[in-house]
Amino acid sequence: MRAQRLPVLPARLRLPARTVRVRLAALYGILFFVSGAVLLAITSGVVVVRSSSQAVPAPNQAVPGSALAQAQARIQVLQAQLQNLQSQTASQPGQDKLRRQLLIASLIALGIMTVISVALGWLVAGRALRPVREMTAAAKRISEDSLDERLALHGPKDELKELGDTIDGLLERLEVAFNAQRRFVANASHELRTPLTTMRAAIDVAMAKPEPAPPQTVALAERLRTELDRIERLLEAFLVLARAQHRSMPGQAVLPLDYIVGSALADQAAAIRAMGLTVQDTSSQGGAWVAGSQALLSRMVENVIDNAVCHNTPGGWITITTRARGGRARLVAENGGQALDHQQVAELSQPFRRLEADRIGTDKGSGLGLSIVAAIAEAHGGTLDLRARPGGGLRVCVDLPAAAGRSTSAAVPAGAPA
Repeated sequence: MRAQRLPVLPARLRLPARTVRVRLAALYGILFFVSGAVLLAITSGVVVVRSSSQAVPAPNQAVPGSALAQAQARIQVLQAQLQNLQSQTASQPGQDKLRRQLLIASLIALGIMTVISVALGWLVAGRALRPVREMTAAAKRISEDSLDERLALHGPKDELKELGDTIDGLLERLEVAFNAQRRFVANASHELRTPLTTMRAAIDVAMAKPEPAPPQTVALAERLRTELDRIERLLEAFLVLARAQHRSMPGQAVLPLDYIVGSALADQAAAIRAMGLTVQDTSSQGGAWVAGSQALLSRMVENVIDNAVCHNTPGGWITITTRARGGRARLVAENGGQALDHQQVAELSQPFRRLEADRIGTDKGSGLGLSIVAAIAEAHGGTLDLRARPGGGLRVCVDLPAAAGRSTSAAVPAGAPA
């Protein structure tokens, strides 16, 4: 039997989210209702006890005098008791009706006051939680580029003020740490490249001597040059990754994605011909424009194309598409290849994460390519999505905010579509 799905309530009929403010308002209402019900029960009990206890004259009072006087006094007491009983019997229906009306009125008043107490609790809770909302909004505004901003919460020295001061101290420590990392990235580019340049120059000088070098020395020199080139590429990848993670984006420009893709394919033309790959570029000409660092965006697309070429099979294929839709610019690159594990593919955007087959040799990159793509996309407000294709190979999708308009003052490279 097919299960029936419950209807979805409209947005205006749905229950509010269980926020702290809602829970506090509900707690205030429940406490008032319970205390009011207890007070009503006590009041009703007192009224019942008082109405049932009426003063009756004592039948055995000592009356001085003769027996006749005592009999007359006894008769008067009995007459008084009879009159009291008749008056109580006559007024009992009116008293019961009055008590019922009093109980109903009390219950209505209790319900009204419960609703009022919930509303007042909502206002009081909102007032009490206002500093928390202000801290939340300020924390959302503060990012890596605005770590110098502080909450600076004002008010009495209470728990909320202590929490705000603690967050300000944390932001200060983060600012110091990020500034130290930025200085390291700025200095590492020069300090680490200098030894590599010196080593390469020493090898060139040694091989440039008039005397012919032994074959073993020539082979060793070539091997050293190859390793130095590899170290330099790895160092450059480290620096690009660090700049992207620290939102260091020089050379702001508005660029068409199809132009960046065309440049990257031209740079990879030799590798594509060597592997006999078939490339199908279905990018929309001038349709998808993005704003950001020209150097980082170019490096991002180059890494996507390089990954599709390196992790392919001889005689394979590559499909590239760029388009803009709904205020977003999207780059999709798919390539053929071996069947991939979905769990491993999801981790490829992390640094030094490679597939098991790629770990055997060192000719398929350092494991930083897609992590650089993810960092650059995130720095520009975008995302990276990696998926294993059912027939083998990988699908790489980069989603970026589309440029609001083509700025004539933007630094558009020469040759880009106008």
